[in-house]
Amino acid sequence: MEKKCLLVIRIRGTINVSQRERDTMRFLRVDRNNYASLIDDREDYKGMLQKAKDWITWGEPDVETVTKMLTKRGRLPGDEKLTEEHVKEFGYESIEDLANKIVNCEVGMHQIEGLKPFFRMHPPRKGFRKSVKRPYKSKGELGYRGETINKLARRMC
Repeated sequence: MEKKCLLVIRIRGTINVSQRERDTMRFLRVDRNNYASLIDDREDYKGMLQKAKDWITWGEPDVETVTKMLTKRGRLPGDEKLTEEHVKEFGYESIEDLANKIVNCEVGMHQIEGLKPFFRMHPPRKGFRKSVKRPYKSKGELGYRGETINKLARRMC
């Protein structure tokens, strides 16, 4: 079975979050509001996503979205921006090459030494379209949203 990459974005804050759910979101690397991380779709992560579904949204990103996130929001220790030179030091041809390998699950964000495994995003431009207190399928923003995660992520970059 082929692995897929998932983009996880935390939408809601910390009020009324139990310690167990807070720990789950820490494992997903979305400790704070508007944080995003890239994970694969193994069973362990799927269970974590279900546990934290009332605070996060997730879906499958495309290469273009991941490239934009790495370019604008990718950070090194010391809050230094990720550049083409840094990516070549890591052993990749370009940021697009790195994004392609991440989306195809050939390499994980946590495996790249010296790159922070999460993204600090802006709130989405023009705000959230729907309620942040309801699931995506019933006129809300939370939970699984598939390919439409790309629109949200681009508005947050």
